[in-house]
Amino acid sequence: MGGRLAGKVALVTGAASGLGAATARAMAREGAAVMLSDRDPAGAALAQAIVDDGGQAAFRLHDVTSEEGWAETVAATQAEFGALHCLVNNAGVASAFLDLMTHSLADWRAVLSVNLDGVFLGMRHAGPAIAEAGGGSVINLSSILGKVGMAGTAAYCASKGGVALLTKSAALEWAPLGIRVNSVHPGFIETPMVANALHAAENGNEMRDQLIAAHPLGRFGVPREIADAVVFLASDESSFMTGSELVVDGGFTAQ
Repeated sequence: MGGRLAGKVALVTGAASGLGAATARAMAREGAAVMLSDRDPAGAALAQAIVDDGGQAAFRLHDVTSEEGWAETVAATQAEFGALHCLVNNAGVASAFLDLMTHSLADWRAVLSVNLDGVFLGMRHAGPAIAEAGGGSVINLSSILGKVGMAGTAAYCASKGGVALLTKSAALEWAPLGIRVNSVHPGFIETPMVANALHAAENGNEMRDQLIAAHPLGRFGVPREIADAVVFLASDESSFMTGSELVVDGGFTAQ
């Protein structure tokens, strides 16, 4: 299959729904062989749908907080497709809106373990495989809330800010290996994670209207718009980009 990612093998975490699902589909359409991973077994149906559409894909159950799980998933990707060229650290969780003065350590760790530890573990285990393949690209999903704060989201902001700086550090360390490392910073996107977070809020409908108004383009983004950014960073079109923050936020952080 031809395309901008022809000949590349990608691993996309959190690929059963939302941004991960859109990214896996987009990468497969552009010719990549894609290993989808998620702790939700629904990802298997998406992988099969990609294959039915003529793409190359497989699925593994995967908890990104497990170091053993990362080692097994990277090894399975190499066994299935022969190499690994691109890692998309997409898996993430949101938390309920919590007051920092009463925020529990358990809630803090639940967010950081997925959003930051999971990214570290992914890079730790996928990095050597990408280097072995001759280099490639790592794309870490951060957020606009890794660049600006929001009340009630301390753990989420801390985790996504950590991803942004982890990305830059890795970009410097891995440049001599031919591995580019960049972060993507979405605004609010129409995904189940955002919908669930708003639903859990006491004034969810009002908050949604306020958040939409905070985007100068006047709407939430859609998953395809983030997937397109990831495809660009995975492709040779971005060959001179590393350590960069690609903001796709409808103008939210321009204000």
